[in-house]
Amino acid sequence: MGRLAKRDYYEVLGVPRNATEAEIKKAFRTLARKYHPDANKDDPNAAEKFKEINEAYQTLSDPEKRARYDQFGHAAEQMGGMGGNPFEGFGGFGQGDFGGFGDIFEMFFGGGRQRTARGPVRGADLEYELELTLEEAAFGCTKELRVPRTEDCDTCGGSGARPGTNPVTCPRCKGTGQIQVTQNTVFGRFVNVSTCDRCRGEGKIIESPCPACHGRGRVQKTKRVEVRVPGGVDTGQRLRMPGYGEAGERGGAPGDLYIVMRVRPDRRFRREGDDLYSEAEISFIQAALGTEIEVQTLDGPEVIRVPEGTQPGDTIRLKGKGVKRLRGSGRGDQHVVIRVKTPGRLSERERALLMELAALRGERVSGMAEHKEKGFFEKMKDALGGR
Repeated sequence: MGRLAKRDYYEVLGVPRNATEAEIKKAFRTLARKYHPDANKDDPNAAEKFKEINEAYQTLSDPEKRARYDQFGHAAEQMGGMGGNPFEGFGGFGQGDFGGFGDIFEMFFGGGRQRTARGPVRGADLEYELELTLEEAAFGCTKELRVPRTEDCDTCGGSGARPGTNPVTCPRCKGTGQIQVTQNTVFGRFVNVSTCDRCRGEGKIIESPCPACHGRGRVQKTKRVEVRVPGGVDTGQRLRMPGYGEAGERGGAPGDLYIVMRVRPDRRFRREGDDLYSEAEISFIQAALGTEIEVQTLDGPEVIRVPEGTQPGDTIRLKGKGVKRLRGSGRGDQHVVIRVKTPGRLSERERALLMELAALRGERVSGMAEHKEKGFFEKMKDALGGR
């Protein structure tokens, strides 16, 4: 079987023979993006099509090769002027104008030159859990915290080098912080970029480390921080303090400190938003007749009036006795939930009085018949003078 003839390179790229360099490059980029094997994994012919497009571009994008091709066609390949391997002669990545796979790399991987130096890095944020009493959370307070964090070393100023010396450029990566390894593949020359193992990507090495920080440029310290907690905070809410986090690197800004509030439970009150709920226990007689009782509030003891006929579970609202509103003015309310206690043991006199009350109200209760019978004999006894 004879060898299939190659298609005309201009036909492959879909451009006229008088196409400009810009038109040829534009056509190649469009076709390469369309037929790249990574973008056509389900098309078994994509790789061959891609090779054909690239071969055409390598010839027509080079003025000398294009001139030979225009004069001799594909026969120019046999004349030694173009080389037998269509993948030879590709332009290097990241050097001047990209050619061949350099254009492909730019399209599919973002292209462009690698960043040669690491810039400033912002410091990490810190989080501190602050425990508060209910009163502190309700009204606000000022707290002094001791926050452990990293800061620039005072001895070396954060450089990591002994005073009087300076870090030097890494001889392995020449200060770029990256190592480039070039690999030739069937698809062309690719450059693998990795972090320099000598300077760990810093681009500089410290030959004489600072004795205080041992070359790290940063030390661990405990910083005293005064925090003003606004009234009305609740568990889980955060207060941000800009610049109180970890120190930045290479001149970067420090991070922030986030104070996370945790309000301790209070056995006297239950909080719901800005309102407080408490309980007060009274007897069933006090509930029936009404009374005055003393209850606890965040402002101290206070006497409240319980109206007659109060039922178990009724609430008495104390306006403005709750928690200060975090957003807005004023305070929430306190709701006193009434619990009615029934006496467990009764004296004979108490029982007799309750029986009479039940009889007056027409209510049936246990022991009522016995009470009536006992009342009759007691009356007979009284009539006989106690005999």
